[in-house]
Amino acid sequence: MTVQRRYTSADLDILPEIEGIRYEIIDGELFVSKQPSWHHQDVCDEVCGALRRWSRETRLGRAVGAPGLVFRDDEDDDVIPDVVWISSARFPGALDAAGHLTRTPELVVEVLSPGSANERRDRQAKLALYSRRGASEYWIVDWRQHQVQVFRRGGPELELPATLGDADSLTSPLLPGFSVRVADLWEPD
Repeated sequence: MTVQRRYTSADLDILPEIEGIRYEIIDGELFVSKQPSWHHQDVCDEVCGALRRWSRETRLGRAVGAPGLVFRDDEDDDVIPDVVWISSARFPGALDAAGHLTRTPELVVEVLSPGSANERRDRQAKLALYSRRGASEYWIVDWRQHQVQVFRRGGPELELPATLGDADSLTSPLLPGFSVRVADLWEPD
């Protein structure tokens, strides 16, 4: 019988700080990943920029890239989403003393990095986490395939109502009036 260790927030404090290495804990499982690539970060910036422009115009919320998301009531879920959007109503009191989000934002965006472990983390572990934690939407952006999977709350769990390609526009009932062409999220081929 194999016993798998469950990691907690306290374990993050004792892990070695290695430049270019990121640690995340999801449901007690430790995920270690390398610093993202140029293409990955460029897409993150495009998504975050579009959300920020819309948020400044509407004053309905705030978008930020790569915040720490630490759940106060759970010591085995600490993640670093690529981009989040949190409403102005949910934001007050959402940061801890270290400046980490402690409340689930309404929208979480992950941009896929190459590798099966990274894809499993984003498509399975993080989808389950954000669904369990009450996110209203979760976007998985695949810059290699030029696709965006849009998961929306359709009851108790996040469901996949749309997979968008370059010819589509990314919109959301959560973000009235927000729209960005999917093709504008990456450099032209």
